[in-house]
Amino acid sequence: MAFEIGIIGGSGLYDMADLQDRQDVTLTTPFGPPSDAYVTGTLRGRRVAFLPRHGVGHRILPSEINFRANIYGFKMLGVERILSASAVGSLREDLKPLDIVIPDQFFDRTRGRISTFFGNGLAAHVGFAHPVCGEVGRVVLAAARDDGATVHGGGTYVCMEGPQFSTLAESRAYRAMGMDVIGMTNLQEAKLAREAEICYATIALVTDYDCWHPGHDSVSVEMIVANLTQNAAAARRIIAESVSRMPAARGCTCGQALATAIITRPDLIPAQVRKDLAPIIGKYVKES
Repeated sequence: MAFEIGIIGGSGLYDMADLQDRQDVTLTTPFGPPSDAYVTGTLRGRRVAFLPRHGVGHRILPSEINFRANIYGFKMLGVERILSASAVGSLREDLKPLDIVIPDQFFDRTRGRISTFFGNGLAAHVGFAHPVCGEVGRVVLAAARDDGATVHGGGTYVCMEGPQFSTLAESRAYRAMGMDVIGMTNLQEAKLAREAEICYATIALVTDYDCWHPGHDSVSVEMIVANLTQNAAAARRIIAESVSRMPAARGCTCGQALATAIITRPDLIPAQVRKDLAPIIGKYVKES
């Protein structure tokens, strides 16, 4: 059975308590194992699959996450939309700890992470000017507002390498560049989701002011966890309400992202690549 919506839980959000008919699904992908088993079931009448980004018990660093396997696994399960929850630091005075941001842009400050399914004889270049699905983003924003959260629509998420937090110089530079929030994980998810023709949106949970703020000149795990604990219940409610409000059919263009992106001549695509990427490219390139 296909699952309509995928949920990626970040720091502090390791489970969806309201998930009914739960079943763990362990998948093997051509890119290795995902972060953990997918917890599948029903949420507000919709079939969903939940994955803890850092694994159960939070044992995987941001740089160690197998992003390709995670997104490929969702594709194997038939997921067409992904809601991602993530802890972030704020780079703006008005984005306060415990606020929620629904970013619509990303800025890459990672180093050497693999963020494409392509290569090894198959070249493709998807459009990524608008990295967040507008349709899904609007649904999540409305759900958050109706839940009573202090939520901000739009903004740029800086994706840094980590696992260390920013230096003061870096934090000040990102503010000067006009960035809004900072985290360590979501960019690769967004890129791979686009290649897999899956809609993607981030629910960014503000935990701190990074280190630029005079009253928060140091970021600590204790501070982040304390604020995440308060935000976790709201995040679960917003995700559940977003799932229930999601249109049955997609009205965006995310599902056609590869239609004009594959540039390699079909007869030159290696057979193993065709086989490995069949769930992603199968409707455009048939196995020989």
